[in-house]
Amino acid sequence: MAKHWPLIDALLGGTPAMRAAGLAYLPQQPREDAEDYAYRLSTATLFPAFARTAAVMAGKPFSKELVLGEDVPPEVAQWIGDIDGEGRSLHAFAADLMHEAITHGYGGILVDYTRTEGAARTQADERTMGARPYWVHIKHDRILGWKIGKVNGLPALIQLRITETEEVPDGDYGVKTVNRVRVYTPGAFELWEEGGNGQYTLIDQGSMAPLTEIPFVPFYGTREGFMVGLPPLLELAHLNAKHWREQSDQDDSARFARKRLLVVSGIDSDSPITSGSSYALSLPQGGDAKVVQGSAESVTVGRSELDALEAQMLQTGAELLTRQPGSRTATESSNDAEANKSELQRIVETFEDSLDRALDLTAQWLGQPKGGTLSLYKDFAAPINAQDSQAILALQQAGIITKETVIRESQRRALLSPDLVPEDELEAVSTEGPALGALGGDR
Repeated sequence: MAKHWPLIDALLGGTPAMRAAGLAYLPQQPREDAEDYAYRLSTATLFPAFARTAAVMAGKPFSKELVLGEDVPPEVAQWIGDIDGEGRSLHAFAADLMHEAITHGYGGILVDYTRTEGAARTQADERTMGARPYWVHIKHDRILGWKIGKVNGLPALIQLRITETEEVPDGDYGVKTVNRVRVYTPGAFELWEEGGNGQYTLIDQGSMAPLTEIPFVPFYGTREGFMVGLPPLLELAHLNAKHWREQSDQDDSARFARKRLLVVSGIDSDSPITSGSSYALSLPQGGDAKVVQGSAESVTVGRSELDALEAQMLQTGAELLTRQPGSRTATESSNDAEANKSELQRIVETFEDSLDRALDLTAQWLGQPKGGTLSLYKDFAAPINAQDSQAILALQQAGIITKETVIRESQRRALLSPDLVPEDELEAVSTEGPALGALGGDR
């Protein structure tokens, strides 16, 4: 998985990060000296197709507030507005996770609990001390390694190693950063710190009771297997890197084509020549002067290739929203909506499963059997066209569906604001009286 991350990190870092990567993504041309390459690299600019597409795709499931199921117990629901203990709601926290799922294809949620160091004996003591469950976003590059075993016959983590850094005092006024590795096993943890000699020393350990498992949930972009995920926009990333190279070549070609080279013949090579808009050349009998300039045809061809590449990137990114036939079970065989989902919808459904599992772990910390479920907005692939709108309206006029359903279906297709409440809107319409032109009677 990690071999794909440097390119994605550079693309997300924009032009400065791509320039810093140097030869990794902008090769030096044959016979191009170091000075010319340095100039070409310093003037190269990135077309941010990958970063923009990832931001748009990751934001779609969160264009509407996530919805908690009625099965979420109050003990868990009370922490939804501050799920990480740092003031972020579950909606905002999950949106950051989704962005990493779309960009890097992999990450995790650690569901931890405030340590009371044995000072709390009752739940009332814990509340007084501010003890509570909280979620930690474990980014892809912090997951150092793991071991998988069988628990109740199913694959499960039996060891997880996570890297972290910590600022510690350094003298009376300074601080320094130390590297640490946190090792989790079912129901327990260890904390190791790197010393000056590169060796790690155990500095802390403890129990994670009442949990008997590792409170970690992976999430994925394109799930390849347990604890293995790939970036769903990986092909777009490679196309964007190609555009970076082609754009640099195009800029170099255009710069060369704009330059004019004065060529003179029939004069003494030692004679000084001055050329400019306010100068004239004095040539001896038989002398000649002309201008040689690069052809503009190569510039035009290069621009056409860039346009085609940009169109290809646009199509590649949009494919996440394209409905695709999928494998169906016997139960689903009659449900076309289930079978024809977009790739982004499938990613969101898997992502929901990860969030539900994290809710369960939160509940376990609180002594509850289950944490309930939640749902994210997934109707972003609904088509928008006039025929659908007319068909929906015709169904209502025929008495087959209600006016409330018409409003909700219009919201799905982005024809009406998602903030509009159908019930309130219908009530407001009823107070306005008959529509213009609907009044009868004599004139």
